[in-house]
Amino acid sequence: MGRWQTGDVTTSDPFSTPAPAAALDPASLPVPAHAPASAEAPDAAASPAPGVGEGADPAASRAYASAARDSPFRGERTARDEAPQFVLPLVVRIERAEPPARTDALETAARAVLVMLSDERSVGAGEWAEAMRNWQDARIRKVVRRARGAEWRRAEALPGITVTGKSAEVRVFPPVPLDGWPRELARLQVSGTDLDDPEPPVDADPATPVLWLNPEVAMSAGKAMAQAGHGAQLAWWDLSDEDRAAWREAGFPLAVRTADPARWPGLTTFGLPLVRDAGFTEIAPGSCTVVADHPALRG
Repeated sequence: MGRWQTGDVTTSDPFSTPAPAAALDPASLPVPAHAPASAEAPDAAASPAPGVGEGADPAASRAYASAARDSPFRGERTARDEAPQFVLPLVVRIERAEPPARTDALETAARAVLVMLSDERSVGAGEWAEAMRNWQDARIRKVVRRARGAEWRRAEALPGITVTGKSAEVRVFPPVPLDGWPRELARLQVSGTDLDDPEPPVDADPATPVLWLNPEVAMSAGKAMAQAGHGAQLAWWDLSDEDRAAWREAGFPLAVRTADPARWPGLTTFGLPLVRDAGFTEIAPGSCTVVADHPALRG
C-alpha cells in the first residue's frame, strides 16, 4: 500500500504502485485530438495530453502541453465527439455521522486523479491503459458520486484506488463508457453532493501546488471536486518529467483554496493552466473555474 501526503492509497487489486517515471511512455498515450472542453455537474472535461517519461523529448512534451492548454475550450465539436465517450468515475465517502470537510474532499479528489494518471496499470501495457487512452483521447469527463455504508463497501469491491485524506476518502476507478457504468456505481447519487469546512482553511504554503478556485463561481462540493481534479491533471500534463517524478515521490502534496477576488484576474493571465466549464449545469458556459498554480509552472 503506497503512502501519500495526507493519508493512504489502497486498492482492491494486488498492485497499487505508481508507474516509475520511465514507464510513462508517450507512445502508449493518446495523440491530442484538440477536443473542446465540457463539464457536467459534477463532471468536467479538458483536452487530452500524454504522460511523458524520462526518455521522452522535453521539447515535444512542452509543445504537447501548449497544444493541450489551447484545445480544451474550443466551442466547436470535433469528429472525436461523435465517437464513444468515456468518463472517469470518482466516489467520495460521505457517512451521515462523519462527513468529510469540504476542502479535504476537494484536495483528496485532486490527488486521486493524479494517482490514477501515474499508476502503472494506467500506462504502457497496463490493464487500465486502453481505457485511459480512450478517455484521454476525448473530452476527459469526470463524475463524482457519493456513497456511504454498504454502498461504499460495494464500490470498494470494484477495481480502483482509494485515496485517503485527513477526513476524506475518495475512490477513483478506471474510465468507463459514458453510458456503461457498473451497476454498483450507476445507482449512486450525483447531484446535491455538498460539504462544509468546520473552520476556514489555513493559508497554503507558497511551496505547495495550489488549485485556485474562482471566488465568483459558486459550486457544489461534487462539482468543485471534479474541477479540482481537472486542475491537477492540467498541471500534471504541463510539468517536466523531473517535476512530475518529484511531485509523485512526495505523495502529490497540493492545496485547494478559493482565490482572493483581487488576485484572481492576475492568476488567470499568468500563463498557468486554466479549467473552463462547458456550462451544462450549475455555472455559465465558459466560466474559468480553476487555476493550477504549481511552483514549477510559475514563469
